[in-house]
Amino acid sequence: MRLIGKLLALPFVIVTGILYLFCKFLVVVSGAVLGILSGIVFLAALALFFAAGFWPGMSWLVVAFLISPYGLPMAAAWLAGMIGGVNGALKDFIFG
Repeated sequence: MRLIGKLLALPFVIVTGILYLFCKFLVVVSGAVLGILSGIVFLAALALFFAAGFWPGMSWLVVAFLISPYGLPMAAAWLAGMIGGVNGALKDFIFG
């Protein structure tokens, strides 16, 4: 019975491993690209504070934070870590 469970879990290990590597790649690429882009948006938000007022500047500062490495890419890193944890638990079940 335990062998059947291990055989059924093997495709999930393969799929979660591939998904984990894909998410990890996306985190690295998005951190680099979006870090530069968030700096540009931040500078535009500072200009909007003086040109258009408080609320347009604040809204663009929120956008700059979301695309910075501490916004949505950090959420993606958390998700990749969760998938890696599930993958590790399945590997322990199969091979341990």
